[in-house]
Formats: sequence, structure tokens, C-alpha cells
Amino acid sequence: MSHMTRAHRSGHRTRWAAAVAVTALGAGTVRARRRLAALPVLDPAGPHGTARPPLTGWQLITAPGVVADEATLRAAIAHATREGLRVVDLIPAHLDAESVLGLLRLLDPAAHRTDRCAPGHGAGHALLVADDIHRRAGLDTEAPPQSVAGLIRLLRTLKEYAPDATGWAIAPGLRSPHPDPTRRAEELRARGLPPALLSAAQLAGLALLVKCALSAPRWGAAAAALYWLQPAAVLSPARGLRPAGLARATASRPLRSLSAALRTLASPPAEQPRTAAPARHAAYTADLAAGTDRFFEPRRADCPWCSAPDPVVRVRMPDLLQGKPGRFTLEQCRHCGHVFQNPRLTLDGLDFYYRDFYEGLGGEGAALVLGRMTATYRDRAELLRPFTTPRAWLDVGTAAGHFCNAARGVWPETRFDGLDMGEGVHEAERRGWIDTGYQGQFPDLADRLAGRYDTVSMHHYLEHTRDPLAELDAAVKVLAPGGHLLIELPDPESRIARLLGRYWLPWFQPQHQHLMPAGNLTQALEARGFTVLAEQHGPAHQNNADFLGAVALAANGLAPDPLAPWATVPATRARRAARRAVQAMAVPCYAAALAVDNLRTAIARATDGGNAYRLLARKELG
Repeated sequence: MSHMTRAHRSGHRTRWAAAVAVTALGAGTVRARRRLAALPVLDPAGPHGTARPPLTGWQLITAPGVVADEATLRAAIAHATREGLRVVDLIPAHLDAESVLGLLRLLDPAAHRTDRCAPGHGAGHALLVADDIHRRAGLDTEAPPQSVAGLIRLLRTLKEYAPDATGWAIAPGLRSPHPDPTRRAEELRARGLPPALLSAAQLAGLALLVKCALSAPRWGAAAAALYWLQPAAVLSPARGLRPAGLARATASRPLRSLSAALRTLASPPAEQPRTAAPARHAAYTADLAAGTDRFFEPRRADCPWCSAPDPVVRVRMPDLLQGKPGRFTLEQCRHCGHVFQNPRLTLDGLDFYYRDFYEGLGGEGAALVLGRMTATYRDRAELLRPFTTPRAWLDVGTAAGHFCNAARGVWPETRFDGLDMGEGVHEAERRGWIDTGYQGQFPDLADRLAGRYDTVSMHHYLEHTRDPLAELDAAVKVLAPGGHLLIELPDPESRIARLLGRYWLPWFQPQHQHLMPAGNLTQALEARGFTVLAEQHGPAHQNNADFLGAVALAANGLAPDPLAPWATVPATRARRAARRAVQAMAVPCYAAALAVDNLRTAIARATDGGNAYRLLARKELG
């Protein structure tokens, strides 16, 4: 009886899984057709009687073997001029079906045209670039890319220099060679996607389709058929596109997908840091030769916020973000609830643990994460609308200026300046995301900037600083009377923080040194002559920072990257295989965590209780 019950439950779950697969595949098919319909098609002949546009002022960059005739080039320039574009990704009309489907999963042409922070996904075959963008991006002194992957990376860079002037178009006159399946992993990495993880997810999806087809024939067959026929369903008929071998690609899709996933999974990693970057590895080896104790100050016995004695341990953890050696402790004040790193990192320790996170090795990954937060950036900027119209805005801790770039869409007449310790602030200035960039410590620059700004923002910045109260004092100096200060922080009072323990991503060790409850920050602001105008918790909640983040930290903690230049263990074949296996086994956990996080976000927004909070305060005139 119990066996029959288990079998019944298993069949019921399989039917549900098949129904979910049908729904997801159907939605994906409809979405792909909608996005495809949004792609304009170039007309090399041009409207009758129109003048031919000049070829000057533009650069055409192509991947090896890609050819564009003059008519196609003139049509692309005419389209760019008409639409106000400075960069256009040209998509061959005969691009193979799987490449088109892969592009449409990532690219929403209508939305990404106006989303200033959206990454520049493209086909990787040909780019039309205006001379001014070509020059500002530094391409005048660089050799053109020598692969499809190189062009994919280049478009991501160019989109940053033309955030609302990048477009896409199908070019029937563009001729390109057949895709090289051995370069798939390289091209996925160029898009900022993890090849091994995606291949593992693809294999898991194929296995699920087979199981559904065998165990729940009705729904399973529908899911398998929809997956099998998706290329034809999306691309036939398609205006402007004539994918090469569409019928053959559709008929053999399961086998092609299986082969591609296995080949990509077996591909070697993109970089062997210990051989490709010996200087970086040598520098980390020298830093670690004396151990990590020198990176920490003596432990303090009182709270840095209110000076109350005997704080208690809140959480202990290693570096789950990068896997660098060292262990970190966050303690909590018994009196005011302030959470702080104890013992605190020294300046040398901060330099060691920040290195290769936002720049260097980790720069690309950090940029991808920051580039996917447009909705959050706009929500922050919109918070000021009922209270003021900002004219001069300083974003402190701006990193590469992603917030300012998005906020320009909300406040187009506002001057946005940025301040940060890293080199990214200068790149943000070159891109035009900020008007002026300041590199250095905010308290050190406060006298120089005194009274210049009517708005100052600190988004997930105060928790990184050694002395948050000194940062607030600097804001008082920089703001003109009546100016506004906008702050967003992780909320250490979040219930999920206790549930997840060391795997709660907003602990963000070892970078976060202070996490203060909203009440503490409110009191500190009022003591400095501010009036708090708005406090948000639910709207400030960061999706995927709880359960998805916990899975990522746990997987990284179980199998740190043995190829990292700071790794202290040999990068044996067994350790590399173990990391790949852990990442593959985490795939279903990521899927489940994503679903739970989406539910968690809906609840947080409804109840005004999330993992972060925002405060908007006004500096009074007195």
C-alpha cells in the first residue's frame, strides 16, 4: 500500500513538473516571437527616391569571415541616423536557429534600447559604430576583435558608451560563416554566462523532459513536442530571417542540444590564473606568506556606535564570496543592536580582500550584477519626486556609476557626480554616466565639496566604511541647507538573516564592517540636523539576495575555485572536478531558490519587510 502511495505521489509530482515545463516553454516561445518581431529589418534597396547616406562618420567592425556589401552598410547607416542610434548590432538573416533562439533569450530589443543599464547582448557578427563612440571607447588604438566572442564582448562595452543609443537590426545582405560549435563555451563566457552551469542546467532539463514523457505521457509528450518544435514555432515564418537549415535543426534538436551541452561541459576553463597570470599569483602568495592575522586589528570590547560594553557574537564565517583565506566575526551590541566586524580589518586587510572583486578578475562579474538592477536604481531615484527636484547630485560609493546612469532616465536635467575609492569612477566619467568623478575617501574630500550639492546618496555604501558616523558628518558638509540625503543599507533586523545564518548574502564578509538598524541611523541623522522624510523596507528589498545568494555561497564554500590566484591548495584534477560537480548539483537548488526568492520578494513588498531599507532625510536650514 505504501509503495502504491509513493508511486502515486511520484506520478503526481511528475505531472506537475510536466505542466510547469509546458507553461515555461510556451511562455518562452511567445516571448521569443515577440522579441523577434521587434527587430527591424534593413532594406538594402532603401525607399524609392531617398538619397544615399554618406559612409563617413561610421566604422563597421566584423568578425572574421563576415562580409557586408555597400548597400547593407548604407542601409545600416540610414537606419542608425533615422533612429538616433550610435551603435547597431547587425544580425545575419541566415544565422542558425539555435544562435537566434539563444540571442532572443537574452535580448529584448524594445526594452534594452531604453534600459540604460541593460547589457549589450548581440549576435557577434558585425557592429556599426559611430566615430565618436569608437574614439571614446578607445578603439582607435586597438586591433579589431578576431572572433565572434570578441565582438560579443565589444558590444557589451559599446553599449556602456551609448546606453540609450544602441540598437539591433536584421541585415539580409550580411554574409557570415557557419558557427563553430567548439567555440560555444568561449561565446557563453563572452556574454557573462557560466558555460558549465548552463550546460548542467540544459542536461537536467533534457533529463526532466525524458522523465516526464515516460511517466506522464499526456503532459510529458506535450512538453517534449513543444521543446522539439520550438525553433520552427519561433522562426517560421519570420520576417527578415531565413535561418540556415531550420528544418534540420528542428528535427535534430534534442540530439544537438545534448551534444552541445556535453561538449561545453567538457571544455577547459577560460583561464588558468596560475599560468596565465603568474604575477597576480605571485603577489597573492607573497601577501599570504605571513598569514592573515596581520590583516586584523585588535578586537574591541565595546560597541563602535553607542560604546556599550560586551557585544555578543552574531555570526562567524570564512570568505564565502571569493574564497580567500581568513575567518571573520560579526558581533552585535546588546544595547543598540548595531552589528559590526570584530576584529575589524586593517587598511592592508581591506586592500587584500577587495582586490579582484569589483575590478581585475572580478570586475566583469560585478559589472554584470550591477547592470541588472535598473528597476532598483529607478526606484531609488523616484523616492525624491514628492519632495524635491534635484539639480546637483553626488552619489557616494558610486563604483562604476550604474545608479547615476539609470537615474538620468528619471532626472534628465540633473547633474550627476560620483565619488568612490576605485578606478571605476574614472571609467564612469569617460562613459558619460557621471559628469565628474572623484576618487578618494568621502570625509577627506568633504571640505573641498562643501555646500556644492542639493542631493547626496549612499546606496549600500555605509556598511563598507570604517566609521559610518564620520561619513554622515561629511554629508552634512557637502549638502547645501535644505538638501536631501538618500541612504540604502542591508537590514540586520531581517528575520531571514537569522534563518540563513552565515549564508545570508547581505552579511557580505569580509567587506561589510557595520550594519546598523534603521532606528540607529534615524537617531544619528536627527542628531546632525536632519529630518527623516521617508523610510522604506519592502520597496528596498533586494530580490535573490536571500535564498539564491545562500545557495551560491554554500556551493562556493563547499568547493572554492582551486584555480583562483589566492588559492592555497594545489589545483589538482580532482579538486577541479569536485568544483564542477558541486556547481552542477547546485542547479536544481538554484531553480528552487529562485522560486522561493520571488515569493519572498512579493511578501516583502506587501508587508514592507525585506532584507534592506532606505531613508530619505532633509538637512534643515538652521
